[in-house]
Amino acid sequence: MLSPGLCVSLLAASCALWPAAAVRAASCESVRIPLCASMPWNMTKMPNHLHHSTQDNAVLAIEQYEGLLGTACSPDLLFFLCAMYAPICTIDFQHEPIKPCKAVCERAKQGCEPVMKRYNHSWPDSLACSELPLYDRGVCISPEAIVKAEGPDPYHQDPARCNPESSPDFPMDSNNLHCRGPSGDRCKCKTVKMGFKNYQKNNYNYVIRARVREVRNRGLEPTAVVEVKEVLKSSLVNIPRETQTLYYSSSCLCPPLSPGEEYLIMGYENGETSRLLLIDSSIVQKWNDKLSRKIKRWNQTLLGKGRAAQRRSRH
Repeated sequence: MLSPGLCVSLLAASCALWPAAAVRAASCESVRIPLCASMPWNMTKMPNHLHHSTQDNAVLAIEQYEGLLGTACSPDLLFFLCAMYAPICTIDFQHEPIKPCKAVCERAKQGCEPVMKRYNHSWPDSLACSELPLYDRGVCISPEAIVKAEGPDPYHQDPARCNPESSPDFPMDSNNLHCRGPSGDRCKCKTVKMGFKNYQKNNYNYVIRARVREVRNRGLEPTAVVEVKEVLKSSLVNIPRETQTLYYSSSCLCPPLSPGEEYLIMGYENGETSRLLLIDSSIVQKWNDKLSRKIKRWNQTLLGKGRAAQRRSRH
């Protein structure tokens, strides 16, 4: 069921809490999509608005947006995607899942389509905003329409959640600076193998050699302050050899960095804000001199492949 005390404000309809038996009768199911675990609803219904018949299929499809979410191009993007891929299920709307409002889609598109276009992608037709209802002319869901009667708002991150000085219930792990929950569970960072295939597939915007000066996990924007020693690749942002701030995409601080250590760091750039980003698919590796030669060799290989592809396209 929905979180206690939480109600979605819908036009001409109210969202009611219901017992577990009623939920089963309405064919709702618990949300099992990891990216949507922070949403202020925990029941959904398949097929979703993208015609995925199961959540397993929806998980595979929504994961393609992890990189875009990592750029922080729009605060509405995750809410919008979850409303499409794991739509809220209520007892009043059990036959057809509730759609996100058109304005939510338009805000997400306005913020993120420019980022997509830099990589030769367009806003997908399957997420067309024109197909969604207006807030005042139909039943739809949006972040501003969610009101809580009691308890914390699960949609917004608590600024003190990972601040050991202000929140002793969420201690930092001294080994990797990861947040822990009240139960002591750590965030789990996925390991991205540093190989040419991943380097080519992930198409990192920047590759730098840097010494970590500080990792900050206070407020809503966890960051790492580094001293750039060498720039091996940059695309959208000018990166001088001086102190730079890297912005994490979540409070889990993935991939982990330790102050005082020197790393090879691969990540993405936000050209609109001139920020260097660290997301789950970023790579960090303890520095050694062989890495510089390896990256330069990979860059030359990719440059040669690009030129060969251009020659073939002319014929």
